Amino acid sequence: MKNLLTFVSAAVILGLALFLSVILGDYGPWYFAWLIGTTMIILISAAGAAMFDSQDEELSQQGVSKR
Repeated sequence: MKNLLTFVSAAVILGLALFLSVILGDYGPWYFAWLIGTTMIILISAAGAAMFDSQDEELSQQGVSKR
């Protein structure tokens, strides 16, 4: 049920973004790309931080204190 709710909410957000891009006319694609690009930058940064934390935790479990 949670996956369905996530999918539906993502579809609604995508539909709203597409609707706004049509309404805004020539500036719509730029705003759409800006929103998608900003979201991707945030997600990639969060993934990098999570990966760094997991690597740091793994090194501390192995007894390595410095990188």
